Amino acid sequence: MTTTKAGGKFQGQKVSLWDLLYSKYITEERRRELVQQFKSGAITIERFMEIILTIIQQKTTTTTTTTSSMTTCTPPPETKSEKTTITTTTTETSFHGIRKNVTASELLDSKIIDKKLYEDLNTGKVTVNQVSEMDSVRKYLEGTNSIAGVYVQSTKQTMSIYEAKSKGLLTPGTSLVLLEAQAATGFVIDPVKNKKLSVEESAAQGLVGNEWKNKLLSAERAVTGYKDPYTGNTISLFQALKKDLIVKDHGIRLLEAQIATGGIIDPVYSHRVPVEVAYQRGYFDEEMNQILDDPDDDTKGFFDPNTQENLTYLQLVERCVRDPDTGLSLLVIVKKGEFYFFIDEQTKTILKAMTTTKAGGKFQGQKVSLWDLLYSKYITEERRRELVQQFKSGAITIERFMEIILTIIQQKTTTTTTTTSSMTTCTPPPETKSEKTTITTTTTETSFHGIRKNVTASELLDSKIIDKKLYEDLNTGKVTVNQVSEMDSVRKYLEGTNSIAGVYVQSTKQTMSIYEAKSKGLLTPGTSLVLLEAQAATGFVIDPVKNKKLSVEESAAQGLVGNEWKNKLLSAERAVTGYKDPYTGNTISLFQALKKDLIVKDHGIRLLEAQIATGGIIDPVYSHRVPVEVAYQRGYFDEEMNQILDDPDDDTKGFFDPNTQENLTYLQLVERCVRDPDTGLSLLVIVKKGEFYFFIDEQTKTILKAMTTTKAGGKFQGQKVSLWDLLYSKYITEERRRELVQQFKSGAITIERFMEIILTIIQQKTTTTTTTTSSMTTCTPPPETKSEKNNHYHNNHRDKLPWYQEECHR
Repeated sequence: MTTTKAGGKFQGQKVSLWDLLYSKYITEERRRELVQQFKSGAITIERFMEIILTIIQQKTTTTTTTTSSMTTCTPPPETKSEKTTITTTTTETSFHGIRKNVTASELLDSKIIDKKLYEDLNTGKVTVNQVSEMDSVRKYLEGTNSIAGVYVQSTKQTMSIYEAKSKGLLTPGTSLVLLEAQAATGFVIDPVKNKKLSVEESAAQGLVGNEWKNKLLSAERAVTGYKDPYTGNTISLFQALKKDLIVKDHGIRLLEAQIATGGIIDPVYSHRVPVEVAYQRGYFDEEMNQILDDPDDDTKGFFDPNTQENLTYLQLVERCVRDPDTGLSLLVIVKKGEFYFFIDEQTKTILKAMTTTKAGGKFQGQKVSLWDLLYSKYITEERRRELVQQFKSGAITIERFMEIILTIIQQKTTTTTTTTSSMTTCTPPPETKSEKTTITTTTTETSFHGIRKNVTASELLDSKIIDKKLYEDLNTGKVTVNQVSEMDSVRKYLEGTNSIAGVYVQSTKQTMSIYEAKSKGLLTPGTSLVLLEAQAATGFVIDPVKNKKLSVEESAAQGLVGNEWKNKLLSAERAVTGYKDPYTGNTISLFQALKKDLIVKDHGIRLLEAQIATGGIIDPVYSHRVPVEVAYQRGYFDEEMNQILDDPDDDTKGFFDPNTQENLTYLQLVERCVRDPDTGLSLLVIVKKGEFYFFIDEQTKTILKAMTTTKAGGKFQGQKVSLWDLLYSKYITEERRRELVQQFKSGAITIERFMEIILTIIQQKTTTTTTTTSSMTTCTPPPETKSEKNNHYHNNHRDKLPWYQEECHR
């Protein structure tokens, strides 16, 4: 796309949109924004050109006005201003570059500072120190942090890369590439003494061994420059790579490390340069950009020793922790079995995509990502970890995450303002004030904890989980979020009912995870995998010993599941977080992915059946389960699938009882589980050959489900409920349940007597409760809650009292 209509230095020339886009007239931020708009289809190529021409016109018009008083100048304005630059640089103080000083005119030529800032420097309006402290300048003069050393999590010890290698904490190969990256990005670093040294100095001081000195001197030439054997000129790392003076893989690794730590280094002027300047000076090209922009395992030249993954340098840097005293980035080393915290690529992408212009402090007035705010000086390492874990577990939404970060920054910057209150001109602009109001008011938004993110009250209303009356009561404060969350009919859709959390070994009375049971030969790999996939597809992978619910990433990192199954479980987890429609890019549900053949039919049916058996089909957009009628309306279910699941045969019974060798539905297998008395989790019983295995067969179960009553007390008061649901309620212990079923099956008691006994037990337990709380006469349930209990979609496997009965208990 070309034009002859551009102004400024392009006046009268035929020039491409590409060249205009990368000219001095277009800022980095505006360039990125326009390219994204064009790629998304928001603007056409013609509109793109119009916008660029308008920007150039506005900027060159401004230039003309500025220089309008210079009426006698023969040379064009840009030449005159250039002459001014040359004249004034001799009087200005230079800046500290990587290995030598850098003049202000070089920073201007490299587009690191603009003309206005350059003039302010020359007239003394700003000092060299002030400009050096600007993030946009410091990035190019000093770079951002490379990986300075290691942090041993178990001992809390910081040490150099070479020391870690000597102690066997890093392999020689991993250590060498990390040290080469240090040398190629500026200096070899002593993280204990907080010193930056040349390779010669580091070898002399024993920071690195002499056996690696020559290799590191070679890497250091990426900073000081390579000598062109044909011309004798100093050339950059990229130019040496193009001339085959260094091995390609080695060169790419060092180049990627430079870009990840602030930008490509210009060895002639000893500072980093913006990408557009690197292109202009021949230090980079489109082909190399493509290689680094879409890395595969061949070009991921670095290694995480904790996860055994090949990563880019940037990815590895982002997994580091910051030393609180020096600010240096340290690679964490964890022992086997220790928890290794890092932010996975999917979460990172989400955090980088979430942007705001409302941040205070040094981000005032800038468009900045949640990722950059999270890793700013305002957020401590501990707070960062805590917030990421809350977000990944679904305890906070991405919006709430941003609110919390903005509040922290606001508080820290407000404190600073208060400290310097004598500076009366430092009052925040109006937009900062309104931003404070926003942060305050958003916390009053009525929202509930969903599976992976918060759910608004209006979404619960739209999903027919609460009715209009309850919605209004919430908004007027008649009931609280906690009270509504505790209602069985609501909790079922927000949390789901129990999936199979682990196993219970009957002979040893031991509880263990599914993966541990597989490792010990108690479950086959096939049975274990489908049970873990069902966990992932219904919310979380579960640690039944510690009573923790984890994402797949977290469970793999903590060793709850093996890395060999991580990808399969991440695939199953998409039944919760959603699948991406390859045609529209939209998030779609498990059933919709099944209909579009994005997943294998048998596999999809198995996961769908597990969701229904544990509370309902999950809406991945809103992160909660929905009633069947809503699932139909939203296209998450249909009559044909309902028929398949309603009348299962051995082909659609996707789960397996290891004790009886039967194929079962997930619901049938869940119903054979026992409840852990401490955690309430469902555990699959494992019995040894010859041991008695108690479970209720399908025929008996059908009889118990068919026998109903309206006479039950407690939380079943006024409801029609089956003997089966009463039997599996919190009022009946595991031991009593087993005893009564055995009596019924042996003919010792009739079905009617069975019901009488159960009703008597419930009456005794609820009568005791009533007597204890009899003084609290006002604790009658509100009418709407009572009618809500009669809802067709009410959960029949509840294990908590409704909120008003809990109040009575208290």
